[in-house]
Parts: sequence; C-alpha cells; structure tokens
Amino acid sequence: MKDFIIPAFPPGDDRDMGTPARSGAPVSLTIDGFEVTVPEGTSVMRAAAEAGIQVPKLCASDNMEAFGSCRLCLVEIDGRRGTPASCTTPVAEGMVVHTQNEKLRRMRKGVMELYISDHPLDCLTCAANGDCELQDMAGAVGLRDVRYKAPENGGLANHFAQRDGAGPNANYIPKDESNPYFTYDPSKCIVCSRCVRACEEVQGTFALTIEGRGFDSRVSAGAATDDFLTSDCVSCGACVQACPTATLQEKSVIELGTPERSVITTCAYCGVGCSFKAELNGDELVRMVPYKHGKANRGHSCIKGRFAYGYAQHKDRILKPMIRDHIDEPWKEVEWDEALAFAANRMRGLQEKYGQKSIGVITSSRCTNEETYLVQKLTRAVFKNNNTDTCARVCHSPTGYGLGKTYGTSAGTQDFDSVQYSDVIMIIGANPTDAHPVFASRMKKRVRAGAKVIVVDPRRIDMVRSTHIRAEHHLPLRPGTNVAVVTAMAHVIVTEGLYDEMFIRERCDWDEFQHYVEFARDPRHAPEAIEMLTGVPAADLRAAARLYATGGNGAIYYGLGVTEHSQGSTTVMGIANLAMLTGNIGREGVGVNPLRGQNNVQGSCDMGSFPHELPGYRHVKLPDVRAIYEQAWGVEIDPEPGLRIPNMLDAAVEGTFKGLYCQGEDILQSDPDTHHVAAGLAAMECVIVHDLFLNETANYAHVFLPGSTFLEKNGTFTNAERRINLVRKVMAPRNGYEDWEVTQMLANAMGAGWHYTHPSQIMDEIAATTPSFAGVTFELLEEKGSVQWPCNEEAPEGTPLMHVDGFKAGKGHFMITEYVATDERTGPRYPLLLTTGRILSQYNVGAQTRRTHNSIWHDEDVLEIHPHDAEQRGVNDGDFVRLASRTGETTLRAVVTERVATGVVYTTFHHPTTQANVVTTDFSDWATNCPEFKVTAVQVSPSNGPSEWQENYNRHAELSRRILPAAE
Repeated sequence: MKDFIIPAFPPGDDRDMGTPARSGAPVSLTIDGFEVTVPEGTSVMRAAAEAGIQVPKLCASDNMEAFGSCRLCLVEIDGRRGTPASCTTPVAEGMVVHTQNEKLRRMRKGVMELYISDHPLDCLTCAANGDCELQDMAGAVGLRDVRYKAPENGGLANHFAQRDGAGPNANYIPKDESNPYFTYDPSKCIVCSRCVRACEEVQGTFALTIEGRGFDSRVSAGAATDDFLTSDCVSCGACVQACPTATLQEKSVIELGTPERSVITTCAYCGVGCSFKAELNGDELVRMVPYKHGKANRGHSCIKGRFAYGYAQHKDRILKPMIRDHIDEPWKEVEWDEALAFAANRMRGLQEKYGQKSIGVITSSRCTNEETYLVQKLTRAVFKNNNTDTCARVCHSPTGYGLGKTYGTSAGTQDFDSVQYSDVIMIIGANPTDAHPVFASRMKKRVRAGAKVIVVDPRRIDMVRSTHIRAEHHLPLRPGTNVAVVTAMAHVIVTEGLYDEMFIRERCDWDEFQHYVEFARDPRHAPEAIEMLTGVPAADLRAAARLYATGGNGAIYYGLGVTEHSQGSTTVMGIANLAMLTGNIGREGVGVNPLRGQNNVQGSCDMGSFPHELPGYRHVKLPDVRAIYEQAWGVEIDPEPGLRIPNMLDAAVEGTFKGLYCQGEDILQSDPDTHHVAAGLAAMECVIVHDLFLNETANYAHVFLPGSTFLEKNGTFTNAERRINLVRKVMAPRNGYEDWEVTQMLANAMGAGWHYTHPSQIMDEIAATTPSFAGVTFELLEEKGSVQWPCNEEAPEGTPLMHVDGFKAGKGHFMITEYVATDERTGPRYPLLLTTGRILSQYNVGAQTRRTHNSIWHDEDVLEIHPHDAEQRGVNDGDFVRLASRTGETTLRAVVTERVATGVVYTTFHHPTTQANVVTTDFSDWATNCPEFKVTAVQVSPSNGPSEWQENYNRHAELSRRILPAAE
C-alpha cells in the first residue's frame, strides 16, 4: 500500500496571523473595501489576515500578545487621526480600514530603511537567506535603496566594537556559540523583542531581556557574565522560532542550509505528544519545528523534541541483525533471514522443551500503537499464551486500575487545553517542568493569569517557586505517605461540609458515598492525626484541602510519584474520590489527569500489553471478548492471564521461563532491583532485543534486531490526553525496516502468515476489534489532525472531555482508601528515604538523549541531599558518595541542596554508569505490581569512586558488546 503523503501545504492555515485569536461577539468592519466579520477583541492586523490581506510586520506573531514596536504595520482608519499600529488596534463595528495607500507605503519604507541601515547586508551568505522576515518585509514595502549611511564598516556590530575599543576595522561583535544547538549573533538583532516575549509568554522562563538603549540595545541572556548556556535558558527553541532574522539561528541550518520541504509528525519523547514539522533538504533532516496546529503543543516545544533528534544518526546505532549462541560470546553480524530463522528456531525449541508458556514478550511504550498491537498479538496468536507486559505497567498501571474502579475508564479525563480554565491546580507526585515541559509552560501561563497551585511532593520542584510562579501551598510529604495525605484532604472536605452534594447525588453511588463519608470523617484521618507520619503541617494540609474544594475549577495532575508506590492504585482512587467529592469532573478546567511518562504509554496500555487484558482493557477471561479476536485472528486464545515482567524474571530464575522478545525497552536499567533483573535475563536461553542501540538488556541477549526511530516509520502514538496523533515517515529506515515489519517477519518465521503492507491496515484491525477505537482510521486522522478516544459511533470526532454527562461505569464509585505502610522501612542502617525522578535535558534511561548534545547539561546522575544530612555524613557538594540499600549499592556525586527535605535524598536514572535501580527494591503496588521506585531506605556515605559492583558491571558490559569484524 502506498504511504500517506503529506501535501506541500499541510491541512490547516499555517500563516502567522500576527496576533492571537479571540472569542467574543461578532464584529463587522471593512478592510480595503472587503467586509470582514471577526470576534470582538480581534486586532485589525488579524482581521486583515482573515480576509487574505497581509499587513507588513516584524514584531508581531500570533502566539504572543501584540507589542507594537516595529511601526511597520501602520494603517489608516476613517475618522481617526494618525496611523495606528494594526497589531495593537482592536476592531470596532463599522470600522473602515485602509492598509495600502501612498502615505502608508512611504512611512513603511522609511521605517524599513532605518532597520536596514543598521543591519549587515550579507544576505547572500547569511544562514537565514530565503527564510528571513526582515528580507521579506523589505521586499513587501518595496525598499530598493538605503539613504542613510551606516557607521563605518557597517551596522550595529561595528558600533559596539568601536564603543568597546576594538578599533575602526572591527567587523562584528563575537557571536555567542555556547549553546550546542543555536547561535546568537547580536550584529543582526533588530531589537523586535520577539525572542524576549516568546521566552516570557510562550515558555514562561523569563531568561531573556533587552539591555541598553538606542544603538546600545541588545538581547541579553542574563547577567553580564552569562551566555545562552549558563543562563536560565532551557533551550526550548521558542526564541529561535520567534526570531525574524538570523540573530538566533539553528546551527543545523547554518551547516546544512535552509530546508526545502517538511513532513508533519509526532515527537517520540514524553507523553505530551507534540506535533512537529520535520524540515528537510532532500532526505537530510535539517531541523524540527513545532507545528502551530498541533493540538497538544500549540506550536511550542522543549529541548528534547526541538533539538535532541541526533541519536537517529549516531554512530552507536546498530543497523545489522546480530546473533550469538551464548551471552559470553561476541556478536556476529548476519542477514535478516538468518537472524529471524535463528530466533524463530530457538523460540519454537524452547516451547517444545519447556512448554507453551515458557516464552513471552515485552512491548514498548516508545513504539507506535500498531507496532505494540502486533507484539501482543505475537504472544497471543503465535506463542499461544498471554505472557505480555510493558513498561506502562511499570509506571502507570495504577492509573488504569484506580480510574477503572472509580470512573469505569483507564485514562485521564481532560485535554491539555482544559488547563486554561482551571482556578486551582493540584500537582501531586509530578514534576511537569522537567518531565512534561511543554504542558508545564501552558500550566505556568495559567498560573500567571491567576490560578492557584497546590504542590504535593517531597521535593521543592520548580512549580513550588520559580520566576513569576509561587505555589499557594507546598505539602512536602514523606515518600510513601500519599494515601494518608489524600485521605486527610477528604477528611477536611467531609467534616467541614465542603463537598458538592448535588453532584454526588446525581452522578455517584449515594450508598457508597455514605460508607465513604463514614470512613473519611474518622478522626484517625484528620490532618493533625497524620502530621507526624507524613511530615505535612496540619494547618497547611487543611488550607490546601479548603482551597481545592472551594477555589473554583479544581484540576489534579499527577505522575509517577503517585503510581510508583506500594499503594499507587489506592492513591489514584483517593484522587478520583477528591474530584467526585468536589464535583470537579466532567467539564473544562477540572478533572483527574495522569501525566504519562513516555510518548506512547497510554497507547501501549490501550493496545492490550497487559497479561490479563486484551486491547481496550477487556479481561482475557471473558469469552465474548476472546471470541472477537479468535474470529479476527483465526486462533484459540488462552483464557488464563500470563506473566508480568517480575513473574517472568522469577520464573526464569526458577527455570520455567526461557525466552523473551523485548521490543524497545531496557528492563535492566529501567526496572527495579537490577541484580534480580540480571539474574532472570542470564537464566533465559533466548533473549531477543529489538532496539536502536546495544542497551543494557542486550548484554544478556542472544539475538539483536535493529530498530527504527520515529523518523523512519508510519503509525500513531496516543498521548496523555488520549490524543491519537499520526507519526509520518520522514526518512527511509536506516536498518531497512520499520519495527512493525520486523515483528511481522519474526511472526511469519514462526509460521504466522501475516500480510500487512502498511500500518493503516493494522489500525483498521484495531478499530474493528476495540470499541474505543472503532471510528479511528488514518484517513480520519489526516482530516482532523488528531482525535481523542473514545472515537466511535457515539463520538465520531473523538472525546476531548470524559464523563461530561455521566461516568462510563454508570455511577461514580467512591472507594475506601485505607493507608497501609510500605514494607520498606528506614532504620539505623538505612535512615534516609530515596526517591527518583527525571531531569529536563535527559529522557528515561537516556538511550536517546545521552547520544545528543543534551549531555552538556546533565552528563551524570547526581544525588540531591539536604545540607543537614550532608553535614552529618561529612559530605560536601560535588563529593563522590556511596548510596546503599538493602538490595545493592552504587556511587555517584552529591549535590547539597534544600530542594529536598531532611531525611530524603533524590536522584535520576538516566545513566547506566550509575544504575540507580540497583538500590531499588522489588516491593510493588498491591493491585498491579507497579514497582515502588519512589520509596527506598538508603544510607549515604563518602566514597572514593565506583563501587565494586559498578566496576564488575562495566567489565561485563564491555565484554557483552564485542562485535566480530564483518567477513571480507
């Protein structure tokens, strides 16, 4: 089947309309003789653009508020004196506007002369040639000559050079090349302030300012000693995108030239699911530009999606299949047929020797829905068992369980746009600015507009306090006490009569509510009763509960700090209870919103990656559900749930589980209790790793099947708001195949007889068998851009808001949320509690971002420790320390900081040299086996360097990655 081709001019008007869209009563006016009707509050500039009339502009852009500094967009309005700026002038009923006449042309040409007289005229060699708004506007106003004489040797650059004593022959001010991804050339700056405003209004970092006056004006990235690398700049690219000249320019464009074509696709990093235009010269990717009509990101991006795509071309990528008989042997490169036959024969042999259930699969939350669907189909239809699991269970399975029990669905309730209507935002166990930065920018914008924030987190994240952001309440709870805090909030709401009785009577099970009220009002749940347990002052907790219940639209956003606990499912149910108690469900600005970690965590859950559920969250034991797939696949499906990853590893150590196909996951680095994971993998007789790089899991693999990046495939991702976005092939797969094709070839090598020719056919099968996807087709996604499931006959264009008129379960169910302490306890030997998380510049296990320039910002995992705890242990900032728990130890550098409370330490898990999960335990959520990453009792002590385990591991990894030279 022929690939879907994105047209030269993609769907949706991609023009910059100058100023933001407004909503309001219709207003009619006349512009250059054309009658236009637009919403009240719309600028004259945007109204003209709506009529197809482009008013020249330099400082205006439709993702920022009007500024009115460039004076190029002047117009005349009948009945008004002067020539107002069209960007800052709102429309009025009956207004008559003239955008073109001799007077305006003369004035615009004069303004443009002033800009050009102070700008280097090196257009032919400039990196922005052909992609420069200053150049375009000079042509638009008809400027062909400049009457004004520039300072000797030309332009602002020499003005600064002479001022600073560099002499009359200096030709430029030094560029700021410090940032690895873009350059700042002040000689080309026209001081339009677009970069500064983008940093403030779009990103919300406030890293840039304009310093100086007149000819001395220039963009500054901070203090006099700061550059773009050392400043507060987060390298999101908003300033680069906003710049109308080559002042801020991608280094890739400077090196590779201005791109000539683009393909719209979806980012493969976090669960926000940003849409990008991949811009190319031929088949060479030049840059990734956030797509303004992307409904998840609305034209914004972060450092990872915008710049960290270089891993696709990294020298470490494995592009040829490899095999070996034993894991202590070097790898041998082979052709695809040989590798697939080797893998298929091994897996079939294991089943013949050890039984049908002796092998299984792990699906990927980085791969597409279609690829994930095929992997779980492989185990059910070809292996004939249900041994399928995914990293989505390792991070967010309590979301599915908890929301399923309370609301009847296993996903978040809102779209991202909903946050702009929130009055109170509660963030619990999530760090949006680091893990979901594009959505965090929208959240911060709403906070600056007046919304109040409650942060429930052991660590003082940026949403507690940063530039122009200050949380109303920070509840720094002890790790592991989420349930106690959430139930205490419910106690306050119930005992003070702050609940929404009308909502509860109409939408929820009233009898269950009565039982829940009896539970919640028990004095043992009072904030005062749990203060010693949680470490949260009772008065602060009470105030936070009152604010959430009475502050207007209340939205809850949570992350892995909720789910990765022994009571993760209980906490999710407690959060759902809070939303129902206060009526904060079923409309814009409210809801329960899990912030998914990886790009397709939601999709991998939707596609049936769990051992007990078929696609669409339907239990495998149900005969009518199995019948759907038995008819579609022509096989009999095992009614017994299969093994989760921990069970697979346990069974491997016991000798009953022998073979694993692992697509796009690195369980040795990402899963808890690394020693146990290694032992389980080492006990298996055939481990097939399907990935981009020889990751840590591949140290124990017998077959390596090279994978393809998101740039090299077609398919769909489903983001944290249930939004299904198309992933479009930007370039040919460097390994020769898309990942779904590799899975199909493996299945066929084992006798499956699959015949898919395009991912759209796989989606058609998903739609035919999964009710929530029943209306989803590639054609619909091309037409709409994206849709949110459920998408079916009842909602043919998708469902942005869930539970508007009622819950899928019928009535909402209040669940009892009894606090049960984790089995992981601190004591004299291990007195501190370790919790883990992510950092902005790195992603998950770092396999992708470590192979980009992002490592300049974060080249190693570090341990955050409070000054009091550090002083007690004789630890100074930057020292190597030993981090030890009951399960293992590692070493890393310490950062002494008050971002963590006393008794709590924090680290990330991005670098395999640290292997932070060697210290985490095998305790897990009572309902889903989601690992308890966030609560580990540890001790910290000074160290001289790597631990013995690290040294042994590094030696083993080096031996495991030997590749025999290709035969001559």
